[in-house]
Amino acid sequence: MTPGSRFRLVPMRPRDPDEAGRAASTLELFFDLVFVVAVSIAASQLHHGLADGHVLDGIVNYAFVFFGIWWAWMNFTWFATSFDTDDWLYRVLTIVQMGGVLVFASGIGPAFEEHDYSLLIVAYVVMRAVLVAQWLRASRHSGPTRRATLVYAAGIALVQVLWLACLLLPSGVLTVALVVLIVAELAVPIIAERTGTTPWHPHHITERYGLFTLILLGESLLASANAIIEAQHDVESPGRLIGIAVLTLIATAALWWIYFWPPHHHAIKDVAGSLAYVYGHFFIFAAAGAFSAGLEVEIDVLTGHTTLHQPYASFAYTIPLAVFVLGIWALAIRPHADHVVNTALPLAGLLVLVDPLIPVPFALTAAILAAAVAILVWRRPADGRACTSDGQGSGEVGVGSR
Repeated sequence: MTPGSRFRLVPMRPRDPDEAGRAASTLELFFDLVFVVAVSIAASQLHHGLADGHVLDGIVNYAFVFFGIWWAWMNFTWFATSFDTDDWLYRVLTIVQMGGVLVFASGIGPAFEEHDYSLLIVAYVVMRAVLVAQWLRASRHSGPTRRATLVYAAGIALVQVLWLACLLLPSGVLTVALVVLIVAELAVPIIAERTGTTPWHPHHITERYGLFTLILLGESLLASANAIIEAQHDVESPGRLIGIAVLTLIATAALWWIYFWPPHHHAIKDVAGSLAYVYGHFFIFAAAGAFSAGLEVEIDVLTGHTTLHQPYASFAYTIPLAVFVLGIWALAIRPHADHVVNTALPLAGLLVLVDPLIPVPFALTAAILAAAVAILVWRRPADGRACTSDGQGSGEVGVGSR
């Protein structure tokens, strides 16, 4: 920013997608931390829903709530990779979005317990309205991407009006309206990018996704550890509780290892690939957030605080594990791995999924995930490069390897 800039603002021009040394800013990291609050509350509410036997209702509510969390975070992230100026106005608008996240978090409880989405929707609209202002600001100096920025602004604004209007609908049709509006939200980037592709920085984007994955895994690890510590007073024999603790550490470490094995930036070289990567991460992120809820249900079985019984209760954590493993394999690993990895990893995901039907699920889940990691280590060349489909090093280093 030059001293002569009007109002000490930087013109919001498209960032160079080949900018050297591009990394996540401290503001982006600060922004991510606020989402920990919302994710933690959503996972806690999912746990209570599952433990009380409201399985379908809990999963549906979690999906709706997590969509709002993921979509708000994702849209900010992709806007930032294209137009981040880091001037005072950009920072202030980002902090307002963070405030919206906190209000959104306070509305998660009523959404789960009373199916009252009013506070949730209002907070979500606040976050999205701020992003509309950012897109309008970007349109002033965006050059060839001006039409795309205006389509983004108009599309997001229109959908927010519909979100507010759905609050007037009777509860019987509200669920259908929510699904329609989610589809509308997903359609806005597809339509906008067809009018003029906005620039994105592959390494910056994949670093941001990796950092958010770390936050989600960390939140699951913390929530699970707290649940294990609190349950010590409610179990006579600590053996199974120790087993859950070991499983928690091994599974979380395995998810981290698996996620950061491939070169993620290769998955977003074009619009079609980017959309698959972006939208597919909803399931990966949601699974990472739900993992702790599943472990807490397993602990509730030990302490007698749930109506669920084995082996069905164990599906509460094996399903998130399987979704995460299969999701990251399909989105980022499959194109860059050889036949050994592409056979072993989906097989590991499927075995984890059905593990509760086998008499010793704790030991087998941990062993299956550890074996999957061992195969990834074995199939990775000594120089640390990810394997290509023919088993040779790709010559590119993944996000997790830098």
